[in-house]
Parts: sequence; structure tokens; C-alpha cells
Amino acid sequence: MTTIDSIETLYAAARAWRDDDPDPTTRAELDAVLGRATAGDQAAAADLADRMSGLLEFGTAGLRGALGAGPNRMNRSVVIRAAAGLTAYLKDEGRGGETPKVVIGFDARYNSDVFARDTAAVVVAAGGRALLLPQPLPTPVLAFAIRHLGADAGVMVTASHNPPQDNGYKVYLGDGSQIVPPADAQIAAHIGRVERVADVPRAPDGWETLGDNLLEDYVDAVVTVVDPTSPRDLLTVHTSLHGVGHGTVYMAFVQAGFAAPIVVDEQAVPDPDFPTVAFPNPEEKGAIDLALARARAVGCDLVIANDPDADRCAAAVLDPALGDWRMLRGDEVGALLGAHIVRRGVGRHDVFANSIVSSRLLASIAKAAGLAHEETLTGFKWISRVDGLRYGYEEALGYCVAPQLVRDKDGVSAALLLAELAASLKAQGRTLIDLLDDLAIEHGVHATDSFSVRVSDLGQSDALMGRLRAERPTSVAGVDVARIDDLGRGDGGLPPTDGLRYHLADRSRVIVRPSGTEPKVKVYLEVIEPVAGPESLGESRAIAETRLARVRADLERLTSL
Repeated sequence: MTTIDSIETLYAAARAWRDDDPDPTTRAELDAVLGRATAGDQAAAADLADRMSGLLEFGTAGLRGALGAGPNRMNRSVVIRAAAGLTAYLKDEGRGGETPKVVIGFDARYNSDVFARDTAAVVVAAGGRALLLPQPLPTPVLAFAIRHLGADAGVMVTASHNPPQDNGYKVYLGDGSQIVPPADAQIAAHIGRVERVADVPRAPDGWETLGDNLLEDYVDAVVTVVDPTSPRDLLTVHTSLHGVGHGTVYMAFVQAGFAAPIVVDEQAVPDPDFPTVAFPNPEEKGAIDLALARARAVGCDLVIANDPDADRCAAAVLDPALGDWRMLRGDEVGALLGAHIVRRGVGRHDVFANSIVSSRLLASIAKAAGLAHEETLTGFKWISRVDGLRYGYEEALGYCVAPQLVRDKDGVSAALLLAELAASLKAQGRTLIDLLDDLAIEHGVHATDSFSVRVSDLGQSDALMGRLRAERPTSVAGVDVARIDDLGRGDGGLPPTDGLRYHLADRSRVIVRPSGTEPKVKVYLEVIEPVAGPESLGESRAIAETRLARVRADLERLTSL
């Protein structure tokens, strides 16, 4: 039961946060909510309690949340604290000595540029060097810049493919990879020591704004992922989904020798409201409908879509079986790029990697090529750290095709490599669909699917995971469960993470895990169906899809709230 004392404590905390807020907009916003709450508005009181429920958690994804006033939102107060914590961590760890160098990028979301400048002001005031990207640019450009400029850390202000009301703060260290434990906890500890934003020094100027040559250096580097002698006859439609990828992708394609991509005009200009899509994620239903309509109108060979910060790459192809365009699954693109890299030539010590929630097809491709393969936890903070990595991907449209350049997912270089593959196949009178058929015949049909269980709060997610741990199924879709790995205990030899992995007796696999960036629990499914030969591919695909549908139906029942 809420007590008078607890209510007064909440109001006092809100007043203290408001009075310390350097941003007049969010200060007025919190003051208005506080005023309504103290006047007896119950909805405002609940809103205030949520805003004041704790400082937005800093973890391996950095920060991500809804824009707004209060410690549990993305705002200048939270960002200044994060910047102070990061800078203190760098100095405490001796990274860059007393003058750590931090490169800072930002996308075109609301307040991204403001948060970037606040970060630069904190770094400079603490005695460090802050290098600010000259304009809103893709996340891969920032990831590239860290090692290219010899920085000790990097910050990218972006919420990637989250909805318009969100923003985020992604942190990299000097090796060009996103932070992992224990660095995240150590930075969070430094953030927690900041009592008031007013106590954090901020320089009025003194940071360096980089020139356009950084983008030129990035493009010069990424075009080397394609063979200069490979075919270039390819017509591509491209959409950046109102994000910052259009200009960079355009430059890269033209410099690499491809025809300039055909633009989806309605989505080419950065717009933080993302007006033509319900959700700015190319994985979401309807997100690339305008690009597909453009492709039907112009008769192109390939559709490429990037998410708003262009670190992910989606692709769509004309599928003869459907007589229409369809978007390829992330696992399909992951396998295509892996097979293409093998065909182009690999070293015997090269390693392929993908996350545990991605298809096992890449492992089969690597094994056939005599290459090592590793499974990692979800996220490129893990994939990029695999020793000897040559290629890594995860099913959520993330691909690292040139780890020597960008130790993160990169939707620009992935788009270039996929275009090279499509052009090479076109020169042979073949398509990406034909290559997918070849891979299925050689390695079996790997049918994958996923769905999400939306939750209203973290408690619902914890309750669902707790129930699944307590009620362990002995069969799924009529198939015996051979083994259940509790990933939270580190089963399977990976660092502990909240999740469960079910291995079925017929080699089907199910993984259930809470999302690290959104309020949902994600479920990943895969079945493998052998293929006797080219003539039985259709039958094997049909069997696999039937099996997959049965597994999905059973998991939807098991995970229902």
C-alpha cells in the first residue's frame, strides 16, 4: 500500500530531479506531471512514479528508452551522467591516461545531436579529447572511426530501429567493439556516483568536429569488400526507412562501380517521426512495402533496406514460386553471404560465427569448407570478439562481413557484398533463390521462424521465464525434448544469460529469451529437414514448413500470458 511518507518521498525526489535538470523543456515537462500528481490526478501520479522508478539502466546495450523527463527516461540529465561515468571509467582504467580520446556519432532522432554535444562537453571538461562526427551518420561509420582515429572509446547516440519516441546511447571501447561485462558494470558504477548533474563539469566548447573526409575514408574502406573484377550489372532499389543510411549507401554503391540505387523517395530523407512506417524496423510487417512497390514498378534485380542507423541490412527478391517479391529472412541472407565468402576464398584459420538464436546452416557451411565455427550469445558485442573472425551474423539482419574494418554489424558493407553476389549470379543466369536451393540440397532445409510475446513490464517477462523453468515440457509438437539448456546457468558453455534452449529429438531447436532492448520475450524456432536430391527439394521444404508450424503453435501455447 502506498503511504503518505512514500508519496512525499516521491514528490521530493521529483522536485530534486527537476531542479537539477539543465534542459528547460524536460524541466517543464516534469514540473507539469508533478503538478497534476500533487493535485490528485492518479494517472499523473502513476506516470510520475514510473519516471522516478530508478535511473535508466546502463548495460551492455548502453542506454535505450523513451525520451522524456525523469531518471527513467532518455534526456540530457541521464546522458550527462552517462558521459561522466564513461569518462571516469576511461581515466580510472588508464585508457588514454588523463586525456582519453572519445569519438562521438549521432543519428537523426530527436535530441541525438544534443546528446552528442553534451557528451563532448563532458569529455572535454574532464580533460579528454572529443571528436564529434560532422553530421548524422550510420552507426558503422562511428564504429569504423574508433580504430581509424585511434580513439579510446566511442559513443553512438541512436535507438537503432526502436519507435520514434525512443533514443539510446551505445558505447564502444578502443578495440571498436561494443562493451561487454565487466566494463558495463564498471561504467554503471561510475554513473551511480554522480549525485547531481550540476556537479558535472561541461565545457562550452573545445571539442573537434570532424570533416567529411571521415565518411570518405569509411566509404574507401568498405568498397574493398567487393572484388573489383566481379560483375556489376545489377539494378537495386534502396530504402533507408527515414534513417541516415541513404547518402552513405549511395556513395558506396557508386564508388564500388554499381549503378546508383533507385531511391524510395518517400523514405530517403531522415525524419525522426518515421511517418510512412508503423515501426522503423525492416523486419516488421509492412516496413518495406514502399520499396517493394517501387521494385514492381521499375523491374529491378534486388531490394535493399537499412534500418534507421544503417547497421542492419534487409533484402528482398523476386521469388518465382510466389510470382512476387518477398523479403529474405535474416538467416537466409546470413547463409548466402557466408557461402559467398567461402566461394571467394578463405584462410584455413578463418572463423565463422553466429549467435545462438541464428540458424545452424552457417555452421554446416563452415564445416563443409573446413572452417571453424562458433556460436555466441546474442549481440555483436559477442560475435565481434570471436578470435580469428572472418564473418559473423545474427538473424535480426545484422552482418559483419569485414571485421578488419568494422567490428560490429554493418548494413552498408553487407549491402555491397550481397549486391556483388546477386550480380555474379545474374551473370550466370541465376538468382539468390537458386543459391538458396543449392544450399538446401547440400545441407538440408533449415526452416526458421520467430515470434515475440509482448509484455507490459519486466515483471511479466520474469514471471514467464520463471514459469517455463518450473514447467519443463517433455515434448513439443509431439516430439520428445531431448535436452533443455538453462542459459541463465551457463549451460552450453556460454556466459550466463537469461534464456532457455530446447533440443528436440528430431534436431528441431527452440530458444526463448527476454529482449535486451524492448519489452518482449522472443522465441526462435528452427527445424532441419534432409533433402535426398534436387527432385525432392519441394517435398522437403513442405515437410519442414509443416513441422515448423506445429512447433510454433505449441510454443505460442506454452508462452501465452
